[in-house]
Amino acid sequence: MKEFFGKTADGIDVNSFKLSNENGMTVTVIEYGASVTGITVPDRNGESVDVVLGYDTVAEYETNDFFFGCIVGPNANRIENAKYEIDGKEYSILVNDNDNNLHSGPKGFDKVVWKGEELDSHTVRFTYSAKDMENGFPGNMDVAVTYQITDDNSLKMTFEGTTDKPSVCNLASHTYYNLDGHDAGSIEKHTLQLFSSNINPVKDDQAIPTGEELDVTGTAFDFRTPKLIGKDIDADDQQLIYVGGYDHNFVMDGDPTSLRPFAVFSSDKTGIKMNVSSNQQGMQFYSGNFITKHAGKNNSEYDFRYGFAIEPQFAPNAINDPHFASPILRPGEKYISETVLSFSAE
Repeated sequence: MKEFFGKTADGIDVNSFKLSNENGMTVTVIEYGASVTGITVPDRNGESVDVVLGYDTVAEYETNDFFFGCIVGPNANRIENAKYEIDGKEYSILVNDNDNNLHSGPKGFDKVVWKGEELDSHTVRFTYSAKDMENGFPGNMDVAVTYQITDDNSLKMTFEGTTDKPSVCNLASHTYYNLDGHDAGSIEKHTLQLFSSNINPVKDDQAIPTGEELDVTGTAFDFRTPKLIGKDIDADDQQLIYVGGYDHNFVMDGDPTSLRPFAVFSSDKTGIKMNVSSNQQGMQFYSGNFITKHAGKNNSEYDFRYGFAIEPQFAPNAINDPHFASPILRPGEKYISETVLSFSAE
């Protein structure tokens, strides 16, 4: 169902699209940033719970510094010193996170109006065409994200991209979730299982990976056996201290090109469980350490660790680090990535 959501500060119309299935699940997405503004799923008692943090107006999404709900790109995560090379040519991009570039800068794909198209009651597709050197990234790049819900309460997100010059293409959804309800407070009592035996440790508080892989055995990062997110989040571990909790790329086990299990999040309060699968290299797990107190949708208030973000992606700073798989997309190639969220309650 398509509805008018509002206008940008520049007077551009923004529409919303609501997808629904026969089992009480809905997904609402807007054209601004191709952002997910809400996901409602039944809890263990059959009551609808909105598990996504968001806002009520376009203006709030325009000034949102936390990347709530949006698609980040053309490069998700950080690029060290806001510089990179492709085929020997250096490119400089905007600094917006300490000395680095985060999520492609202050005017990335999260801060533009995409074109939405309803394919059916279960599916909406958003497209955007970036111009050559937009935000310092070469090539005319056409990108798309398709949101599709199924009758088994799954949401499939498919990301696509093509370019006419070698460029960086590394797209991710930056939706924040709270399975207790978007307005329920801290996510530290969520149980989490991650199918990851290694993380990419960071150098310092600027959160750029060293290029190494760190075995999670015996560390606060070992979620292979389910445990509460808050159990070790404030442990005396330098990696946690650097970024105030979890904000690291987990190297996911299994074939890095296949759709495979990444994570299982669950709420004891609502009984809601969210299984995450993807075909990406890894997944940034961010525990909302830098969310500050501010107003959210439906007269709610968000604060420190009120939501978690999951971002299947290439490793942070992969464009500058030969240890990682390359996020370079070349003419004639097609970028495609899939992430599936499957919801249930028990």
